[in-house]
Amino acid sequence: MSKKSSETANAFRANDYVVYPAHGVGKILSIEEQEIAGMRMELFVISFEKDKMTLRVPTAKATSIGMRSLSSPDLVAKALATLKGRAKVKRAMWSRRAQEYEQKINSGDLISIAEVVRDLYRAGDQPEQSYSERQLYEAALERLTREVAAVERLDHANAAAKVDAMLEAKAA
Repeated sequence: MSKKSSETANAFRANDYVVYPAHGVGKILSIEEQEIAGMRMELFVISFEKDKMTLRVPTAKATSIGMRSLSSPDLVAKALATLKGRAKVKRAMWSRRAQEYEQKINSGDLISIAEVVRDLYRAGDQPEQSYSERQLYEAALERLTREVAAVERLDHANAAAKVDAMLEAKAA
């Protein structure tokens, strides 16, 4: 095992919750060795329970693909505070904005994800969202809520209520 690989393996352990940029919060079930294309590889086995998906990530690639530990409670507080800010909606075409929102969601950066939730949130008195807006909003909201739940050791419903309270405070 290379030095870099062992450093990464030391950073994450079985039963740790991690954030995989393209899928959000997952739990490392185990670290195992497998032979792939004639090479021995050490892999993190990560379960994304909500998606009913298991991902195997080479330990040597985990950092370079952006896999990270859960955010600190301070960063979660900053992300929640971001929700109360004023929406920053650019005047670009929707397709361009949608692309930018998608990049922010898949970056795995909690503040960027909170910005997408803030920018796409619609209070009861605002016009309906388009289907694609709703899809992006729900994806960002789900990622944010799952990380809040994992960091603050809340169940999904309580984390969702906390996020909703911040969005409602903004609307008021």
